Amino acid sequence: MPYDIAAIRNIGIIAHIDAGKTTVTERMLYYAHFTHRVGEVDKGTTVTDFDPEEQQRGITIQSACVCFEWDVQAPWAASLPRRKIRINLIDTPGHVDFTAEVERSLRVLDGGVVVFSAREGVEAQSETVWRQADKYRVPRIAFINKMDREGADFEGTYNEIRDRLNCTPLAVNIPLGSGPPHFPEAFRGIIDLVSMKLLSFPKENRGEQIVVGEIPPEELPRARQWRGRLLDQLSLYSDELTELLLTEAEVPDALIVRVLRQAALHHMIVPVLCGSALDGIGVQPVLDAVAAYLPGPADVPPVEGTDPKRKNAKTSRKPDPSEPFCGLVFKIQADRHGDLHYVRVYSGRLKANSRVLNAGKDKKENVPQLWRIQADRREQVEEVAAGEIVGIIGLRSAVTGDTICSTQDPIVLEAIEFPETVISMAIEPESSAERKKLAEVLEMMKRQDPTFRAQENAETGQTLISGMGELHLEVIKHRLLRDYRLNVRVHKPRVSYRETIERAVEVVGECHRNLSGQQLWAKLRIRMEPGGPAAKPVVVLVAPDHGLPEAYLAAALEVLSELGQGGGSLGFPLMQARVTILGGETHETESNETAFRFAAGDAFNKALREAGIVLLEPIMRIEVTLPEEHLGDIMGDLQQRRAIITRTHQRGRNTVIEAQAPLANLFGYSSAMRGLSQGRASCTMEPHSYGPAPPEVLQSFL
Repeated sequence: MPYDIAAIRNIGIIAHIDAGKTTVTERMLYYAHFTHRVGEVDKGTTVTDFDPEEQQRGITIQSACVCFEWDVQAPWAASLPRRKIRINLIDTPGHVDFTAEVERSLRVLDGGVVVFSAREGVEAQSETVWRQADKYRVPRIAFINKMDREGADFEGTYNEIRDRLNCTPLAVNIPLGSGPPHFPEAFRGIIDLVSMKLLSFPKENRGEQIVVGEIPPEELPRARQWRGRLLDQLSLYSDELTELLLTEAEVPDALIVRVLRQAALHHMIVPVLCGSALDGIGVQPVLDAVAAYLPGPADVPPVEGTDPKRKNAKTSRKPDPSEPFCGLVFKIQADRHGDLHYVRVYSGRLKANSRVLNAGKDKKENVPQLWRIQADRREQVEEVAAGEIVGIIGLRSAVTGDTICSTQDPIVLEAIEFPETVISMAIEPESSAERKKLAEVLEMMKRQDPTFRAQENAETGQTLISGMGELHLEVIKHRLLRDYRLNVRVHKPRVSYRETIERAVEVVGECHRNLSGQQLWAKLRIRMEPGGPAAKPVVVLVAPDHGLPEAYLAAALEVLSELGQGGGSLGFPLMQARVTILGGETHETESNETAFRFAAGDAFNKALREAGIVLLEPIMRIEVTLPEEHLGDIMGDLQQRRAIITRTHQRGRNTVIEAQAPLANLFGYSSAMRGLSQGRASCTMEPHSYGPAPPEVLQSFL
């Protein structure tokens, strides 16, 4: 397909685990004739879940990119300026342990398809991914999946989207029936509210052929009611549509589609569709909605960044091939033979065998090969332009979040921020030969996964690896043992604690020493105080009336910042603290930058000792879904684990418990919960915050 920036759609499929993201993706690829058979998650035959670990577990662990073409098939397709589009689709994980994959995908995507289960409604991770999409201002459409399941409730899920996600959903199609085939009113098609037609998807050809027919007379009142809601809401955004409604004139399909698109692009509404991906009902209308209501690269505002040549002055790039080139590295697929860097091109053109600038590191890079990524396959290309997603092999210094750009027109785009790790596990190599191999593999895994940490303890020889949850560490452990065949001992996971200070203190750090025959003297006065939960790990500030020479102040600031990034009194990372330089004293001949470095180090250590230690432990947000009869047992078990119950409510026939509990008390919780509920309960967890640990936990480290 020839390059046309208006015909490109960069979208992500995002949702709670087991809402059906990968099944939706697989159906999209089949109907777009990218594949010739429909892969199944349970059999490990899907295009985007190609990793052996994903196939074995039946879940998505890594985001996967695939590019395909789509020709809009909707009854109102004639109203679109172009019917054929090219979709760069990223299928993202639903499990909270791999939320970084969602984070970095949303950072570079223009639109999103959020999948909800019609039976479970808006779940915990649904809210998380929705907040991530809000953070990056990504327009999205909602797809209420699994309408063929027992207990499917379109209107209930629709209302939950409105109430729990704080948005304005707007149905563009509604289901005809709900539930499995043996139900009297089973789910058997969808009613398109734009064209007011019934769309059926015969099973003989797996739903590939869409039959457009008239709405059954008994369903017309309901369809007119939902269409009335649609037009009433859209009239708020279009005077032309309002006038037609007031005169009771017919509203053209083209006008409805145009107003829907503009309202969705400006985050005023979220178009809602429904269907059953597993049964092949309603997936093509989602692709049509992607073309009609989600933005292309040319529809989003110019990307903003800083110009390193002009003291980080603000600058921007329009999504235009004629602009200077810039792109963002958002994912790395590590490989011993050469890492594959996923890059979103925001402006200009990029050719193979060219040179670019890594603007943040001020290093020039060669771009020997460009690849169009098709899940686990690649197609080599010679050139890409603004709006494309491309794989580059050959970059040496670039990491996730780095900007690559034209060497003549540098720009540094905003990097991607990832959450802190909450759980650690010690591993030890069996021999010194294994130690070197382990270090190489861990370094490669760190390049690939920005939420993975690995650090060797020089005294014990143990390597401590840290991640986002038990499943995250389990997947990493399996890869080390199975994929890389490392001979290592693996210990039980443990919590990643943090430290903060108990109270505010003011101290004076001093330097009285002789260094290589030179007498050094300096005094530095600082205040250290708790910085509050929302503060960055350690913030270093300067009082306006400090009265110190700039060179001495800069030296002290550098030391305090470095110490703030290090550990606290117990060796855990320090956080939620604020350090302010209040002033100091100098000597005419004996004060210099080195003296103030020593004084700053002395002041920081004194303040830590006097401010007192508060040990912080990670608190998890838990959502447990269970039958009513097991509520008492589950609640009792949660309270024994020091959980605070924040809310209980009904979701269909089940009860949902929302709680917050320390991660240290949640190891093995999934197994215990299933045992208490005879396997009928399910739960999700995600990091919530850090909170003070009990005194007995602190004492165990003193």
